[in-house]
Amino acid sequence: MRAIRIHAFGGPDVLKFEEVPDPAPGPGEAVVRVEAAGVNFIDVYHRTGAYTAPLPRTLGQEGAGTVEAVAPDVEFVAPGDRVAWASVSGAYAEKAAVPAARLVRIPVGLTARQAAAAMLQGMTAHYLACSTYPLKPRDACLVQAAAGGVGLLLVQIAKLRGATVIGTVSNAEKARLARGAGADATVDYTKDDFEAAARRLTEGRGVDVVYDSVGRTTFEKSLASLAPRGMLVLFGQSSGAVAPFDPQVLSQRGSLYLTRPTLAHYVATREDLLARAGEVLAWVRDGTLKLRIEHEFPLAEAAEAHRALEGRQTTGKVLLVP
Repeated sequence: MRAIRIHAFGGPDVLKFEEVPDPAPGPGEAVVRVEAAGVNFIDVYHRTGAYTAPLPRTLGQEGAGTVEAVAPDVEFVAPGDRVAWASVSGAYAEKAAVPAARLVRIPVGLTARQAAAAMLQGMTAHYLACSTYPLKPRDACLVQAAAGGVGLLLVQIAKLRGATVIGTVSNAEKARLARGAGADATVDYTKDDFEAAARRLTEGRGVDVVYDSVGRTTFEKSLASLAPRGMLVLFGQSSGAVAPFDPQVLSQRGSLYLTRPTLAHYVATREDLLARAGEVLAWVRDGTLKLRIEHEFPLAEAAEAHRALEGRQTTGKVLLVP
């Protein structure tokens, strides 16, 4: 089979389209024929070495397809099942060996592409809005990169929970998309001060929570946009890692909270995984949560997919299709 692997950390050029042996299911594993793999910023972090792991490795933390084989001890799935997964490496390939306990059956009525587009980013948006800072009616939130893959889903879930949503964007088209997802207001951060806008739109109080996937370039103003006892949820670093800072700043600015969550800890048990994925996929199936799949690249063009993602040329979801 063919897969995208890296042998060294670096730019998109380190992504190599290679022939590799077909996987066999190890204990507790199922081999899935991959029909679509999600492209996410965590893949960039793994490619660049921001998140290190032994090399060589096959990238891709999210995929969907059909089970081809299972180990004798597997109980959760069987050959022929349509399944999806997230937070397990190896999706940038024609086949992947995945722990069966991390697989979720795709509901009838959803395609593999939809499932691959919803799992990682959908569950991320879900845990952010429903668990990390559980939004309530009349809460005000600021969503950085509101037209991105997580951003568009997070805006929708925040509105489902009754919150007022301010989204940051980089151009008029992205503002249109964020408003279409339900954002009450958008701020073009290339032209306007989003901190000042957040204060103005909340009558000077600030927002209850900022969901920030950008990191270095937005961190200071994200903190400054918060109301007293507000929470900054830093769940990514697309602009780079945040520099070390003095925690005393949190006290000085109003007893603020700062957290750096990751999806793996919110789906650590199979029960949590099934509950979170089940709600997200059900919302997608009934139209409550609308996906935007903007780009589908052939598996061999993974480097181009990464360039588009890092260059902020995308909105919504990017998929690789073997």
